[in-house]
Amino acid sequence: MTVYIDPPTWPGHGRMWSHLISDVSFAELHAFAQSIGCPATAFERDHYDVPSHRYGDAVAAGAVQVSSREVVSLLTRAGLRRPKGRAV
Repeated sequence: MTVYIDPPTWPGHGRMWSHLISDVSFAELHAFAQSIGCPATAFERDHYDVPSHRYGDAVAAGAVQVSSREVVSLLTRAGLRRPKGRAV
């Protein structure tokens, strides 16, 4: 199982956020997210939003640190990218 996380550089709701993704399946992503305590409501189209204070938890549990650009590339290559505005 490999999941990836980008640095917490995305602002929102008074804090910074990371994106947690899988390049294999949403089932793998959901299982990992659940294992680190991410609520289901943190899932948005093709990733989980992870607050900066939980970034270390994700990495400690095995998430591979990548750049934000790599997140998009990994999702696209896996066929799992779901851009905003596109019906799923």
